[in-house]
Amino acid sequence: MWPPSRRQLCLAFLLVCALSAFSFLLHLHQDLFRNGLALSLPCLERQPVPAPVAIVCLPVTSPASNASSCAGRPAAPSGIWTIHPDGRFGNQMGQYATLLALAQLNGRRAFILPAMHAALAPVFRITLPVLAPEVNRRTSWKQLLLHDWMSEEYSRLEDPFLKFTGFPCSWTFFHHVREQIRREFTLHDHLREEAQRLLGKLRLGRTGARPRTFVGVHVRRGDYLQVMPQRWKGVVGDRAYLQQAMDWFRARHEAPIFVVTSNGMKWCWENIDASRGDVVFAGNGLESSPAKDFALLTQCNHTVMTIGTFGFWAAYLAGGDTVYLANFTLPDSEFLKIFKPEAAFLPEWVGINADLSPVRTLSGSWRPWRFLG
Repeated sequence: MWPPSRRQLCLAFLLVCALSAFSFLLHLHQDLFRNGLALSLPCLERQPVPAPVAIVCLPVTSPASNASSCAGRPAAPSGIWTIHPDGRFGNQMGQYATLLALAQLNGRRAFILPAMHAALAPVFRITLPVLAPEVNRRTSWKQLLLHDWMSEEYSRLEDPFLKFTGFPCSWTFFHHVREQIRREFTLHDHLREEAQRLLGKLRLGRTGARPRTFVGVHVRRGDYLQVMPQRWKGVVGDRAYLQQAMDWFRARHEAPIFVVTSNGMKWCWENIDASRGDVVFAGNGLESSPAKDFALLTQCNHTVMTIGTFGFWAAYLAGGDTVYLANFTLPDSEFLKIFKPEAAFLPEWVGINADLSPVRTLSGSWRPWRFLG
């Protein structure tokens, strides 16, 4: 019998090592499954298709619970702010702009609720993310009712989970970030292009020449016909005001054309003098809807507004000269407790005083009844 060679000894040593390692792994494998430990494997999913509404899911930690609504996501941010969407198109534009500006001023993250996204996203390229309904429900919000002008205390709000309410639509909140607001309220291409196409078809009545200056005219009527005189002791824009406003532009611009939009077009047709051939009514040769009306107004060079947030935003985004209805309530109107004209109209805008004689007569007829009940 001969002694093993060095090569044989090395092979035997390697075989023993391999058998020992296999035995160790086998016991480890049995122990893992005996203790019920499931092996985790990466889950390969298809690339998600972008949804029309960008709903985000944020981990929310309420004071009463450390539970997160999105398991496995990063820790909650230092704070999230939102605003309760209320009112119509112009109201929600004001709420959106105010939320964005106040959140930036206070170093918070701003999110909008799905209803606001549904109202504004079909018209504008807004960028604020949408808060998931589950997060909205589970968050312990501190609610704050905003008045309609910027106050010093709004620049040092410390609540991490804050939900604003109210109807803010004052340039004093957001004028310092005007260019950002204008980007947020950029029209979608199809609306802008359609408005420009419609304006491009217009011609001056007598000469047939293309106008060089367009003045958007927004006449707010509808429910304001009852609300203003009966609740706020105020008026809406009348025939005389609109005539003065349009004459103001005629005196300063060569051959302007006025594009009239309104939620009371029948009244406009009957009361706005179109005999000069420089007035065009939306709905009379122009396709009309609130979104299309707004697009038309913002594509004009200048603006005549009466009252209301729809007209404010059309003027604010269009730029140029703006003429507005001033002093449209009696001095003792309760409306002046929630509305400050100096915070509503930009200083460079031109105000024409309203004729308050109709509401003075109406207010006088009510006076004997104020002390009853």
